[in-house]
Amino acid sequence: MKDYYKILIDGMDDTVTVSEIVRGRAWVGAMLSNGGFAIAMNTESHSVERMYPTLVGLGAKQAAKAVLSWNFDESSEAMAVINAYYNTPARMKALNCRIDGKAVCTEGIETEGKKIALIGHLKLGDDALKGAKKVYIIERDPREGDYPDSACEYILPECDIVIITGSAAINKTMPRLLELSKNAKTIVIGPSVPLCPELKELGICRISGMTVTDIAGIKEWMRDNKASPYPFGESFML
Repeated sequence: MKDYYKILIDGMDDTVTVSEIVRGRAWVGAMLSNGGFAIAMNTESHSVERMYPTLVGLGAKQAAKAVLSWNFDESSEAMAVINAYYNTPARMKALNCRIDGKAVCTEGIETEGKKIALIGHLKLGDDALKGAKKVYIIERDPREGDYPDSACEYILPECDIVIITGSAAINKTMPRLLELSKNAKTIVIGPSVPLCPELKELGICRISGMTVTDIAGIKEWMRDNKASPYPFGESFML
């Protein structure tokens, strides 16, 4: 199987550099020298040393390599850099991406009577899970009714549809989740998702991510952490 991270890094270059990293409590943002800006989930962990003292000033491709860091603070920043490179309005137009305004990521996929697993608490449209026989919510920090993340090994191979939060790439669980879901229709969604069509070579059925349309607004929101990021961006689906 091709590697999730290698596909992303190989598709980038260093003609643009990282000009700013913006950290909030829940999200981290990256600005590139060409004006591209995007966010990723802030997955906190800094028990091991960073690969780079800072990503600011590095070429985008070089900075993207830090997504492999086991310092999750750093890999969150790197994923924001990757998204800033891929998730731009110009690229969405070139790829003829469709807008996912209703967040129904399962549109066109039969959900009636299906077993569906959600990796993470995901904000989905009202009809996204319509008629499902069983819905499993699998969480690293489970709430009442959730399954712990170790349940993935047992539940995912039996599911018809698996919907994965893009932040799974930051904590390095994405490759294993995709492997466990190889017999299911797999959807990867959320603001942490790079809109890179080559990722579909891994067997991913659908990719849903966002482009930032109000950089000043989302920076302020990140610092205050008062609302959803979606008013500051537009969702697209590949």
